Order: sequence, then C-alpha cells, then structure tokens
Amino acid sequence: MTQSLLAQPGGALAPSRPRALLRTVAVVSCLPYLGLKVAWLSGSEIGIPEGSSLLEHRSAVAVANGVTLLMDACVIVLALVLTRPWGLRVPAWLLAGPVWVATGLLSPIMTGFPLQLLVKLFGGTVNSDDTGDEPFLHDWVFGVVYGGFIVQGLALGTLFALYARDRWGHLWRGRVWELPRASAGPVQRTLAVAAAVVALFPLALHLLWACGATVGLDEGHTTDFQVLRALDALFLLASVCGALLLAFRRAPVLPVKVPLALTWVGSGAAACWGAWLTLASLIVTDDSPTHLMNLAYAGQMITGILAAAVGAHFLMERSAVLPRRRV
Repeated sequence: MTQSLLAQPGGALAPSRPRALLRTVAVVSCLPYLGLKVAWLSGSEIGIPEGSSLLEHRSAVAVANGVTLLMDACVIVLALVLTRPWGLRVPAWLLAGPVWVATGLLSPIMTGFPLQLLVKLFGGTVNSDDTGDEPFLHDWVFGVVYGGFIVQGLALGTLFALYARDRWGHLWRGRVWELPRASAGPVQRTLAVAAAVVALFPLALHLLWACGATVGLDEGHTTDFQVLRALDALFLLASVCGALLLAFRRAPVLPVKVPLALTWVGSGAAACWGAWLTLASLIVTDDSPTHLMNLAYAGQMITGILAAAVGAHFLMERSAVLPRRRV
C-alpha cells in the first residue's frame, strides 16, 4: 500500500492521514511565492512600486529570484521525502542538510514577522513607513510571502519532527545525566568553546542595536529593526547554549532533545541568515550594510556552523554506540 512505509532503524513511520494533510498544506503554501517569483522572472512588476530599488538592479534581482524560487521549490521535495515510503531510504546527511537550512531560514521569519505586525499595531516604526524612504515592495506582498513562509514552517517542521522521531528518535531519548560525560571528547568541547567565543562579537552588537544604539549603523533605525536584532541575539544564544550543553553536559535534568533542539534551530538561524545577509551585501552595493554589520553577520554565520558541527558530532557519536532497532 502507498500509505505504508518501510521499516527502518529507530522505528517505522506510521500511516497517517494528518501527515498527508500536512504535506498538502506545505505544497499549497508554496504556490503564491513561486507564482510571484515566476512573474518577476518573466518581467512582471506586480507588487513592486515605482521607484523601488529592485528596479535598479534587475540582473542581480533576477539571479536572487531564480535562486529563491529553487529554494522554495525544495520545500515541496522535502514534503514528499518526509511522507512517502521512499523517503526513509534517503541518506541522513542528504536530508538533514536541506531541512537544517529550511529551519534556519524559516524560524526567524516565523517569529519575526508576527512581532513586526505587533510593533506596527502598537505604533512602532516599521521599515520605510516612517522613514520617508521609497518601499521596495507593496505591503500586501509581505503578507502573502511571509504568511506562506509561516505556514510552510509549521507544516514542514511538524512533518520533520514526526519523521525524525520515527527514524532517529532513539538517538535523543533520556536525559543529559544519562550521557557519558567522557564520551564528548575534546572535539565537541573545542567546537563549543570556539562557537561561544566567536559569538561574543555579533551578540554584543545585536544587543546594542536591540537597545537602540547606532554604533556601526549608517543611519537611524526603526523599532522593528530593534526587535529583529533582539531575535538575532536570541538565536545566537540558543545555538551557543545548546552546543555547550551537548559538549559539557552540565544540565543533567534536561531531556537530551532540549539542547539538541536549541542547537539545531539556533545554529540554523544564525548560520543561514548570516550567510544570506553576507551574500546579499555582495550582490547589491546600494544601501548595503556597513562594515561592522557585515562583520556581525559573518560572526553569527561562523558561530552557527561551529554549533551545528557540535550537534552533528553528537549525533554521529550516539548513532555509533546505540543499538539500531528494526521493526
């Protein structure tokens, strides 16, 4: 039967109509964004106001639109992998990488966009609304795009959580006190300490900007900028705390999945958004971030990569010592 899934180490995915429904939701939520990207690549200016900076860098924007179209199309592929019988035969590294990137890119949007709406609702300044700058997209575009991203994140995140529980759930059972402290070894600890040290610089800057400081900025910033910088600091802290807990195991009462989840989400958000913003500054030179902002983005990217390496090393260590169950 098409609903039954192959038995694999760590369990088998149970037939589930909710999973099929979540798959449909994930796929459908991609369509508005993909439609906009196809329209823009075809030369349409729908949703783009006159005077937008997007119209001044057509070649760079076309490249960015092509890349992001492919990235969002990958959500559809992931939704199929996580719910179809052949999905359990996909190598772990081939699946974990794209899902980690999707987690990293979607998590800040899922938390940041609702906060931006609250800021606007309570009279805070948002983007170009109160600065006099020409908006680069109409407001409805943000609602459609980010609303779709939030639905994608919820559906895809739930599907991956169910898939990971069935396939690899045995790797994070129990509490931290049950983990042999000596098994972490120098590699995990070195990576975790390096992540904590590298994080100090971008964390300090994000906290300063969140509190209203203008150091390293070429102009004043809006309230939603401060909120988003606070979120950047929060994801950085999550990645570092998760990595340190996995490496040094100093919180024995915590379930193992707590530091692992902190590392997964925090490292993904820090690394992927740091990389994306750094890349964007290289493509578009007008209104590009200052040198200090670029250093902050590079620092959070490196922090996220180091923290992710701790999580990957931890999972490889656990998979090597824990027995694999076959059902």
